[in-house]
Amino acid sequence: MAHAYTPGLRVTPNTLVKKTRRLPLRGEVMVKEGDDVSHDTIVARTDIPGDAMLVNVANMLGIEASDVPRYMLKQLGEKVEDGEVIAELSSFFGLFKSRAKSDVTGVIESISEITGQVTLRTAPVPVEVHAYIDGRVQEVIPEQGVVVENKGAYIQGIFGVGGERQGKLAIVVNGPEEPLDADDITPEHKGFVIVGGSLVTAQALKRAAEVGVSAIVAGGIIDRDLVELLGYDIGVAITGHEDIPFSIVITEGFGRMSMAPKTYDLLKTLEGKMASVNGATQIRAGVMRPEIIVPGVEDVGIEAEDLSEEGMIPGTPIRIIREPYFGQLAEVSELPAELVRVETEAKVRILRAKLIDTGEIVTVPRANVEIIEG
Repeated sequence: MAHAYTPGLRVTPNTLVKKTRRLPLRGEVMVKEGDDVSHDTIVARTDIPGDAMLVNVANMLGIEASDVPRYMLKQLGEKVEDGEVIAELSSFFGLFKSRAKSDVTGVIESISEITGQVTLRTAPVPVEVHAYIDGRVQEVIPEQGVVVENKGAYIQGIFGVGGERQGKLAIVVNGPEEPLDADDITPEHKGFVIVGGSLVTAQALKRAAEVGVSAIVAGGIIDRDLVELLGYDIGVAITGHEDIPFSIVITEGFGRMSMAPKTYDLLKTLEGKMASVNGATQIRAGVMRPEIIVPGVEDVGIEAEDLSEEGMIPGTPIRIIREPYFGQLAEVSELPAELVRVETEAKVRILRAKLIDTGEIVTVPRANVEIIEG
């Protein structure tokens, strides 16, 4: 039988997770191959050069550029403080003085006799890369970083915001169809990754910020509530660098959408375990999905790689990602081989699927679905 290959969201109780942890610039790797690390272990560090600031000494002193070195009080490599005089010109037997001052704390990097400008370099910015997940260092990338691996549960969402965070999982609703509201969040949830059902409300977002929740996982979110939280419309750019107090992973889509039972049930079995969450999302080229990782889970399940190699076949669980069935869960019932003309007049491959909620058989283009990998 021929298979249809389509992107999917991985939802698996046990798979080999590998995470590459790389510095933005070459630096020092702090661990070695085979080391056991926790999510907060510093695996590599480096210093990013500070900003370069220009001081037009020739202009400030009213001299030729070639004369600047003669009047410098600070030389190459010397440290200067904010507001400190770095060059001075005396005239009329010292009665009048012109001074050039630094606007920053830094180091003299260059003195130009051509432009008359002095370059100050601010202090380097230290950057540390953490392991992100508990596991073992499988590979060391010299001067750049490491690859950390561990077996565990791996769940992808459809959209998210916020960067990497960790916390114990707490299920705060009674089912995948129940919304997450402010009343479900208590002070005891500080530092936790809390799991809702069909929707995280605006009131819940405010309450989570007050309590100090680490991350929120829910089926859906109202787009205007997200805009209010961020302070701007996120558009289609990559997410993950938002200045918000917690990360969010949405598993189904925008609006009130019940979390897939498989996703909810798996999260419920993991309650109380430490999870690593990343809300970073990129929809276009180089697709990146938000994720929840619970390393160290021993239960053996179907690994996502097995299903993706098999492709989409009758019985494959899917999520429809276009209207009029956007967000609905279904099961593939038939995969016709012939091309079918759709409303846009284009000829495409389609599939027939049974909607989980109603049992209705619907026809949709294959490009309008995602496999729910499990």
